[in-house]
Amino acid sequence: MAYLTCNHLALGYEGKVMVSDLNFEVNKGDYLCIVGENGAGKSTLVKTLLHLKDALSGQIITGDGLKPYEVGYLPQQTVVQKDFPATVQEIVLSGTLAKCGRKFFYGKAELALEKEKMKRMEIWDLRKKCYRNLSGGQKQRVLLARALCATGKVILLDEPVTGLDPKVTAEFYQVTKELSEEGISVIMVSHDIQAVSYATHILHVEREHSFYGTKEEYLKSDKWKLFQCIGENGEWEA
Repeated sequence: MAYLTCNHLALGYEGKVMVSDLNFEVNKGDYLCIVGENGAGKSTLVKTLLHLKDALSGQIITGDGLKPYEVGYLPQQTVVQKDFPATVQEIVLSGTLAKCGRKFFYGKAELALEKEKMKRMEIWDLRKKCYRNLSGGQKQRVLLARALCATGKVILLDEPVTGLDPKVTAEFYQVTKELSEEGISVIMVSHDIQAVSYATHILHVEREHSFYGTKEEYLKSDKWKLFQCIGENGEWEA
């Protein structure tokens, strides 16, 4: 059974529909890239998947043992987040909070998990550094390690490469592709055409008639032609 199955979702605010009849699923190891024009409803979908907002109608069904708190989230970076005065280790450890239960401190299991994920993201040597003094690419690796501490099943990344240079962007995409190949489901919201090449599945969000399918199906569709056209003209923003 899929980790997430979304059936006939209608999303919006205060009863006003932004996107309707949204249907897609996320299985183990899928790399789902979510694209769409600015204002199409991508951010609203993210909030709904994180249970921060209710759908206007339709269903989100979880399966294969996925619990609501087992979606690791890497949000869009704000000025405040980029300047957060904490060490790398403190930020990554915070990803284990849901596993602590009623404990008021981190135990051996949480510390071991934090170490494992920091080494996996190649930031162990940065653990005592202040987060705000890191480069953009290093900060995203820290946040990805934090998301992986929260889950071993599904990670949700919202515009993670915005502001990164091309080399760091390519490295970040490669890391997320490897995570997908290891069996972690990756859901990435992006306006970057390059992201499509790393995905296994594409969700192209529109107010009506959204597309969901494999990357190969998407590359043969009119939606892909639209994505390329708008992206090349520089008119499609996150």
